[in-house]
Amino acid sequence: MASNTSAISRLDGKVALITGASSGIGADTAVFFAKLGAKLSLTGRNEANLNKTGSKCKEFSAEEPLLIPADLVKEADVKIVVEKTIEKYGKLDILVNSAGIVEVGSIETTSLEQYDKVFNVNVRSIYHLTMLCVPYLTQSKGNIVNVSSVNGVRSFPGVLAYCMSKSAIDQFTRCTALELAPKQVRVNSVNPGVIETEIHKRGGMSDEAYVQFLEKCKTTHALGRHGQVEEVSSMIAFLASDSASFITGTSTPIDGGRHAMCPR
Repeated sequence: MASNTSAISRLDGKVALITGASSGIGADTAVFFAKLGAKLSLTGRNEANLNKTGSKCKEFSAEEPLLIPADLVKEADVKIVVEKTIEKYGKLDILVNSAGIVEVGSIETTSLEQYDKVFNVNVRSIYHLTMLCVPYLTQSKGNIVNVSSVNGVRSFPGVLAYCMSKSAIDQFTRCTALELAPKQVRVNSVNPGVIETEIHKRGGMSDEAYVQFLEKCKTTHALGRHGQVEEVSSMIAFLASDSASFITGTSTPIDGGRHAMCPR
């Protein structure tokens, strides 16, 4: 499925910091932004995969992206990511909070350790990074795009901590949008359904179970299929661009209609 950049305002001269850029939605968003002319600061935990993302970006951009391997759960790493970004570019226009993990479990089976792990990555690190970036986004009248999930707006058993973390991100999006609106900083989120990435396998799902999981999407998503990363990254790019200049505080479903479905 080809990404269409023609309907989105270009990002020439804009500096974008993208987390979770070593895989999945974050990696594809980095490449999409490169096609639109953005100057990139990319961070992720897997250095080898981050380098692969950087190489793909260079295919579409004359300027080499800044690659910062980091674990955003570590407060020192978060500070380094912001410092290196500003040191290289002198400003920040766009923050894409894409880093996230899944842990499987219910209220009966999810340990506090799992709960803390999910919230530290999916909520606390985003809170911290955004806090540090806001002064620079205020200067540029920039914007933030958070990667949430359909799990933030609908309830699913068996992934309790993950659902709670994404609900927190949706509220974080709305509250910060209101807080930063007087400074002309926009904040939005995207809420994907099942997108074909490695996140579920990293959360413990076997290859066989994942194949069955994707097959089930034919009935759990109104459009009868799971989604592709390009379908999310294009919306992130739209929300980050001047094409969305009057949009803030939204949580946009990119889920093949799953958010609207009700079992019958």
